[in-house]
Amino acid sequence: MISILPTLLKEVFLIEPKVFNDERGFFMETFHQQKYQEAGIKRVFVQDNHSHSKKGVLRGLHYQINRPQAKLVYVIRGEIFDVSVDIRLGSPTFAKWVGVTLSEKNHRQLFIPEGFAHGFCVLSEEAEVIYKCSDFYSPVDEQGIRWDDPEVTINWPLQKPLVSEKDASYPFLSQQAKGNLPKWKGEEK
Repeated sequence: MISILPTLLKEVFLIEPKVFNDERGFFMETFHQQKYQEAGIKRVFVQDNHSHSKKGVLRGLHYQINRPQAKLVYVIRGEIFDVSVDIRLGSPTFAKWVGVTLSEKNHRQLFIPEGFAHGFCVLSEEAEVIYKCSDFYSPVDEQGIRWDDPEVTINWPLQKPLVSEKDASYPFLSQQAKGNLPKWKGEEK
């Protein structure tokens, strides 16, 4: 059994899996396709990614345009602030974002659908992040927007994050070519 919690962006879900704790430790299912589909997450995930980062690292904000990826993100060690930004042209929540704390202690997961940019920053000394993707990584298709975009105004809980040269060179959302942004398809039926 999983609990789906709404966020400020109705397509983005915070998930609380059932965790069984005892004196030995804990057990949980990190993914069960049937249970997640019954809860409304009807994606087939084809690739798992594992990221290890140290405190202060900020990764993102990434997305793919022609091969968009939905993501299911969770932390197996440490703590992160995980962010999703609606970048779908025409969406009523365009340029809005939601950020949540994911950690090895709270066991929460964040579901991010296609059409949203994703990034996170590390709050603990180190963090290991797993994310399932609904399509394969395509280096030629990778896009991004700047983590410090003044139009999006994400309230990152870091003063001076460590950002890769590539992530620091992405354009602001307003500077991104319209052909490099997904289009909103209206309300899902």
